[in-house]
Amino acid sequence: MALAIRVVYCGAGYKSKYLQLKKKLEDEFPGCLDICGEGTPQATGFFEVMVGGKLVHSKKRGDGYVDTESKFLKLVAAIKAALAQG
Repeated sequence: MALAIRVVYCGAGYKSKYLQLKKKLEDEFPGCLDICGEGTPQATGFFEVMVGGKLVHSKKRGDGYVDTESKFLKLVAAIKAALAQG
């Protein structure tokens, strides 16, 4: 069964950032993830990433976008840990 990844992003312009992250994660974990994105109806500034129901990246809490290798690797580590737990 694929691991659920949920991204809630600001619907006022962050969809491209979500799609970039989705592709990068699918390339890193082919066939292992079920990634869904949800754009908010208003401008919120959100870019929140949940792995298996646990919030692991939050723009609203100061993490910004997933725009550096270190931020991406933080997500990769969280996904690997969740996959290892089954």
